[in-house]
Amino acid sequence: MLITPSELQEILGDSRCVVFDCRHDLADPAKGERLYREGHLPGAHFARVDADLSGEKNGRTGRHPLPSPEAFAGFLGRHGVTRESRVVAYDDAGGQYASRLWWMARWIGCDVVCLLDGGFPRWQREGRLLETDVPQTRASVIVPQVKPETVCGVAEVEANLATGEVVILDARTPERYRGETEPIDRVAGHIPGAMNRFFKENLRPDLTFRPPEELQREFSALITAAGGRPIVHQCGSGITACANLFAMEYAGLRGSRLFAGSWSEWIADPRRPIATGAGS
Repeated sequence: MLITPSELQEILGDSRCVVFDCRHDLADPAKGERLYREGHLPGAHFARVDADLSGEKNGRTGRHPLPSPEAFAGFLGRHGVTRESRVVAYDDAGGQYASRLWWMARWIGCDVVCLLDGGFPRWQREGRLLETDVPQTRASVIVPQVKPETVCGVAEVEANLATGEVVILDARTPERYRGETEPIDRVAGHIPGAMNRFFKENLRPDLTFRPPEELQREFSALITAAGGRPIVHQCGSGITACANLFAMEYAGLRGSRLFAGSWSEWIADPRRPIATGAGS
């Protein structure tokens, strides 16, 4: 699930290795592509979070709704990804955006995909080669094999208010979860009953992932506190939630799901309840 810069360096010349630069800034959506053109890993393709990793917004499905499986498969295919490819994704934010590509690739049945541990900052710190060329590749065709069991829709999250069958795990900062600040969405707070784990708790200060046994211990404690219920991951728009989902899988805790619309979809309907404060 993770690859180090030295391990990636060894396979960059392999045609089966396809690398995606997923750098992004929620406050400056054009920044990621600017950074990519200034310098990226050799052979890396750019994945636009707002376009390639998202579908069209309609005011009801949040800020980063999922594209159709066919549209995302088409994006991967245009960049040369096949069923035999080893896909590597990176960003400069501890996997905050790269994990979205990781999750989406697995969602449509491309299972050989991993994150560059430490991302672009680590690659750069180690003095490794960068380039500015946009790679050319031979397009391929991928027929998506969707795994619907990995997704949780807003109707199920609504029903869960009464049933409590799953626990919603919010990956946003504690301040946003508590409703004390909201720099992006028009309404502050969280989904009633949701628990909070800021995704950066999964990382060391250098943005590499903490050991899987530590993550397993902490996520297991959350699951125990939730009465052993299954986990559904959520954030502001379904991006950073994938980072918590990745961390759980890396820790050996498989089977959690993504509420792709997340908070921005939840508040699209003013009739849905909102909670604030540290409690649920």
